Amino acid sequence: MVLACLGILSACSDAGPLDGLEAGERGRVVRVVDGDTLVLDTGQSVRLVGIEAPSGPYGDREAQPHFRESKRMLEDMALGRDVQLHYGGLTRDRYGRALAHARTVDALGPDYWLNAEMVIRGGARVRVYPDTAAANAPLLALEETARQQGTGLWRTPHYYVPSARGLPEPFGGFQLVQGKVSGMQGSDGFGAVCDLSLEESPLRLQVQTAAAPLCQQAPGRDVLARGYVRETAMEITHPLNLEILPSTDD
Repeated sequence: MVLACLGILSACSDAGPLDGLEAGERGRVVRVVDGDTLVLDTGQSVRLVGIEAPSGPYGDREAQPHFRESKRMLEDMALGRDVQLHYGGLTRDRYGRALAHARTVDALGPDYWLNAEMVIRGGARVRVYPDTAAANAPLLALEETARQQGTGLWRTPHYYVPSARGLPEPFGGFQLVQGKVSGMQGSDGFGAVCDLSLEESPLRLQVQTAAAPLCQQAPGRDVLARGYVRETAMEITHPLNLEILPSTDD
């Protein structure tokens, strides 16, 4: 049943992975800002949790690659439709946006879990925050399939997942990277409990308190890491942001 609810044309009567979350507001989508942000007819802005879509232009900053395509994906699914919000933690960010999973709930089209559909269609990458991590875990498998199939933004060289041994220049902002954890040491990073070094790489994985078990679990393992990169440090804020990959010995 859960797998069927994750499909593009779901006809499920329940929310599957969203069961157990707190039901929030319901409203009609009147505007889509980008691939992870929409506005309801109540005036409430909604940031879809668990995902990171390409951002649009702002000031002198150009739009990120695949911004328009990602925005159009969400418009095609949600614009003009009624959605039900679901909360699994913090409900508002500092800008007053609702932090939610959203599901279409009218008769105008399929029953979409919008957060998941954006990942399935390659309109967004998975990004997990500790305060809104509920129901995020199923998104990782959906992203893996989209990456392997080269769906959506994964066809764009900008979103290629590099090896930690050969990082592109520049390498900053929210990123994914693959490598082998070669060691662990204490960290002087704000809120970090340890630094994980990556084999033949200057990049350090700065493990935050919410992900502390990774300090013991990750050394010696191949990993896929995701997080915000500042200089040579990537913040690992939640265990789901560091996937320990199977080895040949597993």
